[in-house]
Amino acid sequence: MSTTKHGAQRERRTRNRGRAVGIPLVLTAVAAVACLAVALVPGSGTDTGRPAGAAVAGTPAGDPTGSGSAEPATGAPTDSAQPSASASAAASASPSASASARPSASASASATSKSAAAPATGRIRPGVSYQGVATAYEAADGNGACLFGPSGDMMIAAMNTTDYETSRACGAYVLVKAANGASITVRIVNECPLPCAPGQLDLSQQAFAKLADLKVGRLSITWTLLSPASAPDTLSVRYKTGSSQYWCAIQVIGHRNPVAALEMRTASGWRRLSRTSYNYFLAADGNGCGASIRITDIYGEQLTVDGLAVKPEVAQPTRVQFARH
Repeated sequence: MSTTKHGAQRERRTRNRGRAVGIPLVLTAVAAVACLAVALVPGSGTDTGRPAGAAVAGTPAGDPTGSGSAEPATGAPTDSAQPSASASAAASASPSASASARPSASASASATSKSAAAPATGRIRPGVSYQGVATAYEAADGNGACLFGPSGDMMIAAMNTTDYETSRACGAYVLVKAANGASITVRIVNECPLPCAPGQLDLSQQAFAKLADLKVGRLSITWTLLSPASAPDTLSVRYKTGSSQYWCAIQVIGHRNPVAALEMRTASGWRRLSRTSYNYFLAADGNGCGASIRITDIYGEQLTVDGLAVKPEVAQPTRVQFARH
């Protein structure tokens, strides 16, 4: 009995040791399986290959919401654990929205340059008929606000302030028609201040007399811009009194079509001058004075004049003239 009892005790101790050994083994196996399962879950790991704050493909760095990013390419994976090489390929394959929507600097600069070179037509436009009234004034020798000097042909007129447009109308030829059927071509050499209304022409008495008796006073008219054959064969250029290499003002005389712009060549390229109300183009700092001049009419034709010295109050002839339209 004693032997049997001790043997049973040893057997129980042996079974207990087996259980004690077996439980840790089972727990170890379960833990290994759990770890393996966790490792296999997509996106569960951290991407230690990308530095903190680096951009994910399609999302700018520093934009955690990605609201400004482009849509990912169709079928492209968006998993953050995607290798960086694949992310770079996806980014290069689909340009960002900002790159496709915003023009390049060179394209913008090219567009700005083209727009600046195109002349503005102003209020007086070719092919447009204007209505107004004609009045008359004593034009004396024909000089006026445009500062062309005395006029050999007194078929001249003063343009109302609105359509004068800071001397843009100076030198323009207009065909004036009265309701009675009479017509006359005049050249704009002066400005008619308020109360001259838009469309109104203040004709020299000599010109008005071609349309009606001076006693009429006011005459209903229509008028249109001309590009006449009767214009001088060539135009001239004149520097204003006081002009030098340090300050100059330039005027165009005898041009067939209204002048829209005047530029001077400088070391950095063509420089467009501002126009004054007294019909001169001004270079207040002298930059370009005495250099080549480029003149543009309202039709966009450009004429370049070289080799003119700064000679104040001298009308220097050129070899060029604007074409008829």
